[in-house]
Amino acid sequence: MLDDWTRELAAALGVEMTAEVDTVLDLAGDAARAVLRPAAPVTTYLVGFAAARNGGDAAAVADAVATARALAAAWAERQQS
Repeated sequence: MLDDWTRELAAALGVEMTAEVDTVLDLAGDAARAVLRPAAPVTTYLVGFAAARNGGDAAAVADAVATARALAAAWAERQQS
């Protein structure tokens, strides 16, 4: 059902889905655990926005996801100190 929804939403928005749904969900989980739950949708939105501004292809998505994951990990480590 989620894959169907994602395809239909992407088509309705006129965009190509260049990330796997699982990648987006994993990133949201990382942000929710490392920062706080409301960080999940904000993080995925900002990653999508950054990827679109940087070409919108799979490589731009991967770079933005990697940046967000690294920052979330660093954030969590700082909070534990």
